[in-house]
Amino acid sequence: MLTALFLLSVLPVAAQRASAHATIQPTEIMIGEQALINVKVITPKDKTISFPVYESEIVPGVEVIAMLPPDTLIENNVMTLNFKYVVTSFDSTLYHVPFIPIFDGTDTIFSNSFGLKVTSPELSDSTLAYLEKINSGATDSIDFEQLQLHDIKPVQKAPFVWTDFLWILWLVLGIAFILALIGLVIYLILKKKRKGYVFKPPVVLPAHVRALNELDKLKAEKIWQQGREKEFYSKLTDILRHYIYEREGINAMEMTSGEILNEVRKLQEVDSVYDNLKQILSTSDLVKFAKYKPFQDENDLSLVNAYFFVNQTREPDPVPKKEDIEKELDNKDKTNITK
Repeated sequence: MLTALFLLSVLPVAAQRASAHATIQPTEIMIGEQALINVKVITPKDKTISFPVYESEIVPGVEVIAMLPPDTLIENNVMTLNFKYVVTSFDSTLYHVPFIPIFDGTDTIFSNSFGLKVTSPELSDSTLAYLEKINSGATDSIDFEQLQLHDIKPVQKAPFVWTDFLWILWLVLGIAFILALIGLVIYLILKKKRKGYVFKPPVVLPAHVRALNELDKLKAEKIWQQGREKEFYSKLTDILRHYIYEREGINAMEMTSGEILNEVRKLQEVDSVYDNLKQILSTSDLVKFAKYKPFQDENDLSLVNAYFFVNQTREPDPVPKKEDIEKELDNKDKTNITK
């Protein structure tokens, strides 16, 4: 029932009359379902519009559940308001709502009429027949099974689906990854503590081994036999200069031949070391700067002297450890016993 009118102050008052139009969606519901009444008001923007407030029913049998706040739109000095009522009904019939009254500050405006059809669930023939018996007094008891009225079912569990438990798999994988990472860190720490390094450093060959390997490559090329003596002596002296720098710490790459020989004389007491290097550097200077054409024997001698120089100045072999010697002897004894 209509019990009160209250002001929803939207905008100030003006003198022109407003118009109202009411609709309901859906127009047909089942008992207990809900419908939405929308009252659309078009008015000058300076009007103050008041909508009715219903405590319980709009008309007998149509109950108001909620009243929603109005939506307002203003364009070209025209204001459009939409006010909504949520309604329901528990009696099956066709309801007629003659109007919704709106107050615009001066007059009361009535909307158009509309209807709401409320239907009840369809009953089976057996249920209808049993209801007829009850109404006629043919039975004193009520059989809920024949009326098809059942108790509310308890909450049922959803069926088991593997995809609902994928988070468990990801959790297990995450824990396994963390444990593996922790294990790897512990392993690397223990390895560094035991061996002094985490990742095995690359094996660096001694300076004389690398120099001898380079001399072997140069010897295999035999470029001095192809009339490329200048290239041969350039590569040969570069190998020796690198070796001297790595072996003795002398910056031989930036020195002249005489400066290198003076430094080598200070470090080496064996004359053959000095003489071998002097023969190589002297011949090399003649070839590179004086366009000297050496004989075949001179080229061979320079290569041989390079081998001699590296082998004479190489670092001594490390003294084998006692454990290594004993291990090697044990292996030899086992081999002899097997034979």
